[in-house]
Amino acid sequence: MKMDKNIWGEFKKGNSEATSHIYNRHVQILYRYGKKITSDSELIKDTIQELFLDLIRTRHNLSELDNIQFYLIKAFRRRILAELKKNTLVEKIEDRTSSSELTITYSYEEELIRKEHLTHREKIVQKGLKALTPKQREILFYRFTCNFDYSQICELMSLKYDSARKMTFRALQSLKQCLSKTDFNFFVIHFQLFEI
Repeated sequence: MKMDKNIWGEFKKGNSEATSHIYNRHVQILYRYGKKITSDSELIKDTIQELFLDLIRTRHNLSELDNIQFYLIKAFRRRILAELKKNTLVEKIEDRTSSSELTITYSYEEELIRKEHLTHREKIVQKGLKALTPKQREILFYRFTCNFDYSQICELMSLKYDSARKMTFRALQSLKQCLSKTDFNFFVIHFQLFEI
């Protein structure tokens, strides 16, 4: 995390290379995370752009931090949920935001294309994901895709430390029960490559 501190420090000083590095390193994960919240690609792109513009405008007032990705996901999440609520773009937004659960939404065409292109490996991942609750999918995303520690996960999901550890353990147990040992190992290795 020392590298994050150095890059963040340079960003705060106005270094354009640091700004580009932060943007290029994190834009895809922010976009993928946004797709877990809404299917509105334009809203996701606009929210990412506004987030970075605000960061650039206020860079001199930003505090020091150890984990840029955690900071960006937290800020992005707050911002996109506020936009969704304000614009009422998603049905029952109150249910989604109050439970902090991520759900998958596909259009009819996307679903047909997705089904046609599923390989055996993708089917393993999908089978594993279906065995999980939305909160379990969310906690595995934070833990294994974002590499957040439990204290960061607790902050994002409003959980106690022990609850976060138990939820992760139970999610992995659910996967072990529904997948063969080989498929489970594949799932864990390739989890972050597939959208959840």
